[in-house]
Amino acid sequence: MLKKTYFLLLGLSLCCQGLKAQTGQPFITPPYLQIGYQPSATSLELLWHSTDSSTNWEVETKAVGTNTWKKTSPPEATRVAVANIGTHFVYRTLMTGLLSGSDFHYRILKNKKLVFSARGKAPKEKDQPYRFVAFGDIGAGTPSAKALAQQAYGVHPDLVVVPGDIVYERGLISEYRTKFWPVYNADTTSAEGAPLMRSIPFVAAMGNHDGDTRDLNNHPDALAYYAFWDQPLNGLPAAEGSAVVPFMKATPENKKAFETAAGKAYPVMSNFSFNYGNTHWTVIDSDTYVDWTDSTLLKWVANDLESAKDAVWKMVVFHHPGFSSARDHFEQQQMRLLSPILEAGHVDVVLNGHVHNYQRSFPMRFAPDKKGTLLVGGKDNKTIRGRVVNGKWTLDKTFDGQSQTKPAGIIYLVTGAGGQELYNVDQQTDTDSWQPFTHKFISDIHSFTVADVNGNKIIFRQLSEEGKELDTFTISK
Repeated sequence: MLKKTYFLLLGLSLCCQGLKAQTGQPFITPPYLQIGYQPSATSLELLWHSTDSSTNWEVETKAVGTNTWKKTSPPEATRVAVANIGTHFVYRTLMTGLLSGSDFHYRILKNKKLVFSARGKAPKEKDQPYRFVAFGDIGAGTPSAKALAQQAYGVHPDLVVVPGDIVYERGLISEYRTKFWPVYNADTTSAEGAPLMRSIPFVAAMGNHDGDTRDLNNHPDALAYYAFWDQPLNGLPAAEGSAVVPFMKATPENKKAFETAAGKAYPVMSNFSFNYGNTHWTVIDSDTYVDWTDSTLLKWVANDLESAKDAVWKMVVFHHPGFSSARDHFEQQQMRLLSPILEAGHVDVVLNGHVHNYQRSFPMRFAPDKKGTLLVGGKDNKTIRGRVVNGKWTLDKTFDGQSQTKPAGIIYLVTGAGGQELYNVDQQTDTDSWQPFTHKFISDIHSFTVADVNGNKIIFRQLSEEGKELDTFTISK
């Protein structure tokens, strides 16, 4: 059992040893790590936000235990000048030549003067064990979200995965500044958060609170996801009004300002994939505006999984769970349509959020009945609310994750208790309300997922905001 006090002290110690945040930083958002547009085991992107466009910025890296600093390519700036938010710039540079799986130092100089330094961790190669943390629905700025940030930092992950709802309520730049960066990219470990993002890369899927707000006239700083995250651009190209991307409501001025800020990330970064260690990750936009009956979109997922023949593990990440026993959002079953493709692609685990609790399914296969029933509502009775998809599931109840660790089917994890208000607390003990595919249902406490990937074995643990182990299971091949 993890002890909260122990990890708080450990985090403080690590912060003092390896993370230096100089006073008078010229940042709106301090530097943070991303896997980048073209991930590799020897590189990471470094981003930061500043109002200063004329400064001579330099970034240098060095391996731990060495004395030689190496300059990166000159940082590039993307101008963010949307209405209601002061003009600022997102700077980014690619740090190359890293030693995979090893710690490294990096520093930023402004006009030859040191203004920031920190210690990061390079990505892992396919033959190296790694640990990832996953939790969704995180950017609420609540005490529980902050406690989970501390706990996540304390378990020393190599990668953090967010299955959507990165920030509440509308995915705005202003909301990132108050509810996200101060918690997950804090200068020190404290009751307010932890310095996670400056030392560990985050990867995130779109959630409804990140992508639903498309009215840039009323919310010109919406869709900050596309401006602030550097993730692979190997998703399905699509135009607005297609099965993948809804139309925006924006004046020409607001639309141009958004497109300048988003750059080449919009809209292709809605869906993407990458390799980390021995695992292939497929990240999908599951929002209700996406038409998962569209053959082009389904083919993209199938082709992506087919391309990952060398991966030992295949993980899929999206926000809306297809298989959930929670009463909240129960009708939003549109992602069940993907099950046959995920099964054919030999996916091992699916990570979801949206429902603010923790659920683990039995290993399962699912055969949907046709395309289900589309649900519409809203004031205009035209807003798509989801899709009810009935069908037949086959459950592997011989798998116990202890003595029998080879599942016959996909395990679906809902890890949406990342800090926002919990859902369906009463259902935890009301097992009659669970669907037959549900094996675990923990809804009375905020929690996060920790997974240790080592060759042909993964050990999963679900930990509370106090570090208590709520669930554990092992899968192997």
